[in-house]
Amino acid sequence: MRFLVMIRRTATGYSVDVPDLPGCVATGTTVEHARQMIAEAVAMHLELMQQSGEQLPSPSKQIEFSVDDDSGEELCTWVEVESASAVTP
Repeated sequence: MRFLVMIRRTATGYSVDVPDLPGCVATGTTVEHARQMIAEAVAMHLELMQQSGEQLPSPSKQIEFSVDDDSGEELCTWVEVESASAVTP
């Protein structure tokens, strides 16, 4: 599965969130580290949703966003995670 993620520069690195999975966030010291951390967070988030019987969301193919003029760096990219069926414990 591919999920769109938003990566934003912070004073100490990068912060990442997933619009399709509210509350699923991660941080990293570099963009690539942040992408790795959010991929792990998404996999864990989906696993917990399955364990609690929640319906998994279908990943969006597009999102609307605007870049904050005050930010130093913001970007939108994809992260790949194992398919929902492969996440099942």
